[in-house]
Amino acid sequence: MNIPSDLKYSKEHEWLRVEGDTATIGITAFAQGELGDIIYVDIDTVGETVEKDAIFGTVEAVKTVSDLFMPITGEILDFNEALKDKPELVNSDPYGDGWMVKIKIVNADEIATLLDSASYQALIG
Repeated sequence: MNIPSDLKYSKEHEWLRVEGDTATIGITAFAQGELGDIIYVDIDTVGETVEKDAIFGTVEAVKTVSDLFMPITGEILDFNEALKDKPELVNSDPYGDGWMVKIKIVNADEIATLLDSASYQALIG
């Protein structure tokens, strides 16, 4: 399973790529694999500051809907508009074109509470 070493991970299966004072967030390859074929991504929190562990959207698969949890507190700056027409990008490229939101980091200290790739691998087995 692909678990990039340059990312941080939440126990709820979101990943975080830090770039200065902003970060990109998506769901892991493990998460999309568990959900199955993604048919819709619903994120209507752009412009809002969302607290760590709060719900910032949902992802809908053929058989289920799953909440998306904010791995660290941040102001949502951008939503990946490509997911409106091609939600399957989350399945085909979860760490690349399937990213979900970009945020302005509010509390950088929270990054230290996330898992590194080895710890995330241990979590999912």
